[in-house]
Amino acid sequence: MPHHWMRHAACACIVLLALATLPATAKDAPEKSTLTMAVGGLPGLYYLPVLAAQQLGYFKDEGLDVTLEDFAGGSKALEAVVGGSADVGAGAYEHTLFMQAKGQRYRAFVLMGRAPQIVVAVTKGKAGSIKSLADFKGAKVGVSAPGSSTDLVLTVALRKAGVQRSDISAIGVGSGATVLSAVSNGQIDALSNVDPMMTKLQRAGEIKVLVDTRTVKGTQEVFGGTMPAATLYASEAFIQKNPRTTQALANAIVRADRWLQTVSDADLVKMVPKAYLLNDQALYVEAFHNVRDAYSPDGLMPSDGPATALRALSSFDTRLDAGKIDLNATYTNDFARKADAQAK
Repeated sequence: MPHHWMRHAACACIVLLALATLPATAKDAPEKSTLTMAVGGLPGLYYLPVLAAQQLGYFKDEGLDVTLEDFAGGSKALEAVVGGSADVGAGAYEHTLFMQAKGQRYRAFVLMGRAPQIVVAVTKGKAGSIKSLADFKGAKVGVSAPGSSTDLVLTVALRKAGVQRSDISAIGVGSGATVLSAVSNGQIDALSNVDPMMTKLQRAGEIKVLVDTRTVKGTQEVFGGTMPAATLYASEAFIQKNPRTTQALANAIVRADRWLQTVSDADLVKMVPKAYLLNDQALYVEAFHNVRDAYSPDGLMPSDGPATALRALSSFDTRLDAGKIDLNATYTNDFARKADAQAK
């Protein structure tokens, strides 16, 4: 065989080898395989599907290398996405409504939570004087970050009891161990926050629970419908430019959503990083069981979800004109539906 033929044959072999190592078909590969996701408090059970997708290698299986950037609350994570330091956000669906009201198009493309998982409670020391939400006037209330979902749930619940947001002082206390110190050093009278912290405080007898949206039933009592919670969202421009990347993210999250429906306590504890277990595996498992009902089983936005969220938000923020919001532009079920069909 002439020398140059051998060279061509060798080249062809190298090309074939390279193709063999690519995902099944190159055309299905994500447009952007390396990306950053901003998360509004990764240790919280609210974001467990993201944590599971990362720890169990589901993102990797989809050809993605995802860096999770953790923030004190959802509003801070949103700033990172809007500012461009993160490609995608993991946060509450309502961020997409707020952004549309500001003239910016963001869309939720896979659901992680169908209930906010947020608990409003009063500290043990104040339980005598603050017996119900109607007694919150003048109270110092700890939220993960002002403007985040913990603040929203608090505001909606208070308003139903005749108390305005301006009647209280909302103090950002994060959603990790910082919550415990805010309670123990008397910095706050009440709090609106997420698990596992709320189960830990409840178990220790440090708080009295007044509102509980960890279940679908408890959420309907507060909001009068299904209140969509944690989602993955991105700008409309990102989704249009990167449909395969968006699909890959949705595939990983739907797989994680499904895993959480049937996971054993032992497998859950094995997946969660030690630092998030608060040196108390039994507590973490108890908290997980308290919120398990809140996880979406299929990644799909419930039909009454967007309207329920808009109703709640326009009562939370008077600058939001419900009549001017196009709900269909704030979410899509296309990616989750396709991911769900593949997973079956």
